[in-house]
Amino acid sequence: MSKKLLSYFIPIKIHQKKSAINKNLEVTWTNGQLVMDSKNTNYSYGSLQRILRKGLHYIGFERIRNFKSILVLGVAGGSVVKTLTDEIGFKGQITGVELDPEAIALAKQYFQIDTIPNFTIIQDDAFEFVLKTREKYDLIIIDVFQDTVMPNFLFEEFFINRINFLLTVNGFILFNTMVLNSDHKQRNSDYRSRFDPNYSVRMYPKVEDHNELFTIKKLA
Repeated sequence: MSKKLLSYFIPIKIHQKKSAINKNLEVTWTNGQLVMDSKNTNYSYGSLQRILRKGLHYIGFERIRNFKSILVLGVAGGSVVKTLTDEIGFKGQITGVELDPEAIALAKQYFQIDTIPNFTIIQDDAFEFVLKTREKYDLIIIDVFQDTVMPNFLFEEFFINRINFLLTVNGFILFNTMVLNSDHKQRNSDYRSRFDPNYSVRMYPKVEDHNELFTIKKLA
């Protein structure tokens, strides 16, 4: 029996790699598909792909197909990129920023993200990239974790303002957060309050248990 078939009965780990940034990265056959995980959470192609697919569905697949440029902060195995290109049929330019070189190596080896024609992956810190880029984007997907930990800069005013500056009018931010305790709930509530009436903010709680999604549209 092949590993793919056997994985419908029991997960089959095929690769494990130490990472200075994410501590431990694994590639596993699960229910007939390859997934990438860190020690405590799914990074690509499992629950994370379902979470971000829901967020993209909230924005609207037809709307996304008409966008020209998308920025993905936090690529891991690239499942959201595959959703954009294979499921939604997005033909514009996708730029992915991933800090962990080990994650990029696994994404190329097992998920062939370097074969996607309209996708460019850049190894960089999300904060640093956002400071440097001169481009404007119709959709910015923020999915930045180190295992289950979200860096503080994601919720700070300077970063929020910079992301808003990079967004085109009528463009969207899709922000995936993890809510594990009351402090995280308060953090997300504070984040929501930082947007003025020029932005339409929607929050979707309890997506796959511990995730909370934001969609933010720039109105003017």
